[in-house]
Amino acid sequence: MTESRKLASYAYRYAGSWSKIAKAAADNEPEYPCTIKDSYITILDDSYPGELRALRYPPWVLFYRGNRWLLYEPKITIVGSRSLSDYGCELTITAADILKKRFVLVSGLARGADSLVHKCALEGGHSIGVTGCGLDTVYPGENRYLYEVMSERDLILSEYPSYVKVKKEHFPWRNRILAALGQSLVVTAAKEKSGTMLTVNEAAALGRDIYTFPWPFGSLEGQGCSHLIADGAEMIYSKDQLREIRPK
Repeated sequence: MTESRKLASYAYRYAGSWSKIAKAAADNEPEYPCTIKDSYITILDDSYPGELRALRYPPWVLFYRGNRWLLYEPKITIVGSRSLSDYGCELTITAADILKKRFVLVSGLARGADSLVHKCALEGGHSIGVTGCGLDTVYPGENRYLYEVMSERDLILSEYPSYVKVKKEHFPWRNRILAALGQSLVVTAAKEKSGTMLTVNEAAALGRDIYTFPWPFGSLEGQGCSHLIADGAEMIYSKDQLREIRPK
């Protein structure tokens, strides 16, 4: 038995609950007998991504499928709305197609902008998807093909063991991982109050550079982007600016 295995067994026992795992570790509970289906990395391992250690609540365990070595490449996070207009699609594709040439793209495997980011990365790039449920659950179901392909050639991460189903509260919590993994955050579309803006708040707290795009006046889909620009985010208005974003 190793301490890493014990920590992973706590994640299985407590369905990935951060606070319950913390208490189990503090109490030095015995290892929970379980069959751990997926590969995993724990915070006790040297291979644990350094970017996540800066979080106030770093995940104790990362379950994964795919190529974990992508975690150690230069990464950038791209997020946006689940319901994209044609303009939002255009911005997301433009950002992903340019940035995939020098970064592994990180996004959340949700419908809309996230899915588009991962699809773009399949051609000539790589991506990491971070989910808010166990890796046995494909959510949304329309992304089954993405899950299957990324599980082989790219990487899918979750702090929840494979049996955990979709819970609404998991997704805002998942956003801290999205914010931390990328050296910067690119927002392609965001309403003023949205999960995307929660990711922005996490990235700002970590001191990440935040980039976004100008939107037409009065656009609800881009209102969050307009507020970000007003608050000092870097405004992207040309492809050359995207090309100038380099690994640090």
